[in-house]
Amino acid sequence: MGPRCVVLLAILALASARARGADEIAAARARWEQSPYGPLLERILPPGFSPGMLPERGSPGAKLVLRYCVQCHNLPNPAMHQAEKWPKIVGRMADRMRGKGNMGKLMSEMMAGVLAPSAAEEAALTAYLGKHAQRALDPQRYPEVLRPSGEAFRLACQQCHVLPDPKRHTAAEWRAVVARMERNMQWMNRVVGSRPVRGEPQLRVQDINAFLARYARRERH
Repeated sequence: MGPRCVVLLAILALASARARGADEIAAARARWEQSPYGPLLERILPPGFSPGMLPERGSPGAKLVLRYCVQCHNLPNPAMHQAEKWPKIVGRMADRMRGKGNMGKLMSEMMAGVLAPSAAEEAALTAYLGKHAQRALDPQRYPEVLRPSGEAFRLACQQCHVLPDPKRHTAAEWRAVVARMERNMQWMNRVVGSRPVRGEPQLRVQDINAFLARYARRERH
C-alpha cells in the first residue's frame, strides 16, 4: 500500500469518526428535547469542546467518550481534570448511567434510555481520560505563578481545575485555549470581568496569555 493510500485511509477514518461523533451528539440532544430534565443536563458542562478536539480522535477511548459521555451532558475535555481524579469521576458517572446514585428514583428517571458501559469499557474510558488528562503546574518549577504577575492566571484557571502546566501548549495554542476558557467562564457565570466591581477578581486575558507565553512549549520549525 502506497503512502497516498495510507493518507487517504486515515482521512476517511477521521471523517467517519467525526460523523459518528456528530450522530451521537445529535441523538443525545434529541433525547434531551423529549426529557423534562433536558435543560438541567445541558447545563452540566459548557458546549465549547467539539469531537474534532478530542485527542487521538479515532482511538477506542475517544469513541467511548462519544458513545457514553454525551448522553447526559456536553462533550467533556479530558483535560478538565488531572489523571488522579478521573477514576472516581468515571466510576460515579457509570453508576449514574446504570440508574444508581444519590438521587434515588429521580436518577433512574433521568437516565431512562441511557446506555451504560461494561466493566471493560469503563476501564478503557478511564485509561483514555487519564492519558490525556490535565498536567498540573509545579509551583516550584514556575514560582512566578505565586507572584502578582501570575495572579490573573492563577485566580481564573483554578476556579475549575488544577493549574495547567504551561508546557502543554505553544503560545499560539494557549491563546485559542484561553479564548475558549473565557467563553466557558461566561457560560458558567464565573469571573469574566465584564463589569468590574471593587474587590472582586477580574479576568485579565492579556495577563493570562502573557504569563503562559513566557513558559509555553516552543514552536517546532
